[in-house]
Amino acid sequence: MRYFLPFILIVGLFRDVQAQPLGAYTDMQNEFMVWDRGMIHKVDYMPPTSFKIGRTAIPYLDNSRSFKIYYGGGVQNINVGFTNSFFATDNLVVYLNQKSLNVFDKGVTKNLTGVCDQYFFGDSIVLFLDTYKGEYKAYYNGQISSIETYFSDSVLSTVKVSDNIIAYNNFANQFRIFFHGQKIAETDYQVNSFDVGRNTVAYVDNDRRFKIFHNGKTFPIDDFQPSAYKAGDDLVAFVSNDGYFKIFYNDSVITLGYFKANFQVGDNIVAFKDQGGTFKVFYKGTVTEMDTYMPPKLVIQYNSMAYLNQSNELRLFSEGEIYEVTNAELTSWSLNYDVVAYQIGENIFKFYYKGTDY
Repeated sequence: MRYFLPFILIVGLFRDVQAQPLGAYTDMQNEFMVWDRGMIHKVDYMPPTSFKIGRTAIPYLDNSRSFKIYYGGGVQNINVGFTNSFFATDNLVVYLNQKSLNVFDKGVTKNLTGVCDQYFFGDSIVLFLDTYKGEYKAYYNGQISSIETYFSDSVLSTVKVSDNIIAYNNFANQFRIFFHGQKIAETDYQVNSFDVGRNTVAYVDNDRRFKIFHNGKTFPIDDFQPSAYKAGDDLVAFVSNDGYFKIFYNDSVITLGYFKANFQVGDNIVAFKDQGGTFKVFYKGTVTEMDTYMPPKLVIQYNSMAYLNQSNELRLFSEGEIYEVTNAELTSWSLNYDVVAYQIGENIFKFYYKGTDY
């Protein structure tokens, strides 16, 4: 993300209960600052060309396009002028130097392949094509595993990667799942559609039956494909073929009513509008009523959801609680890792976390 003057604040947050927010911004003197565990650190005297916020690290290209990563209270210089793209996830920084694919994991840089023509990544996992070896490989938990042999006339075209799981139809039209370092032969036929979330793969098989793989087990859900479905973290929301809105959670199916729901899924949250038009959220087995209408813009991340209500008040649902963040006229706002960052006027920037303004 490029910086904006005079000042911008972007916040990331560890999922762990005891961890503190991690953020970065360019101040009015064009100095690059990082906020880590309540302390401000000046990490560069010049504004970065671009930077991104991960859960544990902040990668950035400095003013001279040298690639650096803020991690663990300090800055590591990675290389000078070679990095052409980079991404930050919960636990990894994935970056490309020309065609050389690399990962920064727990403070250590590892080269995955010298030539990579295709790659996908989630919070803790990377799927990549090692063009030299002619193989698709997965990086997970510090280890590299071979996944599929590469055929030079084609690449994998139906692949989805989430936090810690990979699902794909392979070259032999077989559906495969990579989970916890193991490749699972889920079915020897190509599936019609699928979606992935943490520990979870929802799919419609070649007989149009709806199934869910969750934590190593496959659950037959329905003999008919749903009209809509979406996977999240340990859950799947779907509208069944006969018009019922349901959520798969905790290895069972919960029926919420007979209506074709307008719904969104993000990480641990399902936001939906019920048959009466009431805006509600499903979070860890509990349904909470939010508002009388479903706003056009919702931002969902991890355990939180933020939106502007009809009175233009910024509201936050986080870990089962509802917070009225502010009713001030906002210049901008965002939700990142359970933290709301917002701007009032031209130079007032705040963030809101667990019921407290900072």
